[in-house]
Amino acid sequence: MNGESLKDLEEELKEILAKNHEAFVGRYAKEIDELLGLSRTEIDAIVPGTTDLEVYDQLMTVVKEASRRNLSQAELKNRIETLGDIAVTIAKKSATFAKLFF
Repeated sequence: MNGESLKDLEEELKEILAKNHEAFVGRYAKEIDELLGLSRTEIDAIVPGTTDLEVYDQLMTVVKEASRRNLSQAELKNRIETLGDIAVTIAKKSATFAKLFF
């Protein structure tokens, strides 16, 4: 790996870390904490298997981006629903998100 490639990777990492920081202090920081607090057992109880972790990861990505971009609850709800029933079920494990879907 040459010096230029390493510098590019470092810059990319800085951007990713900055986005993550923005998400964790953004509008949905509490919800991110709640979802991160779910255990593997809790996630597996929703839908056993490997696809639930993939959906969980997609859900986390959507919530982090919504937090970073300060999206409205309605827009976030739509994005979560687009991920499907499993994502909605996982999201409902957050007290705040549970209110969105009922």
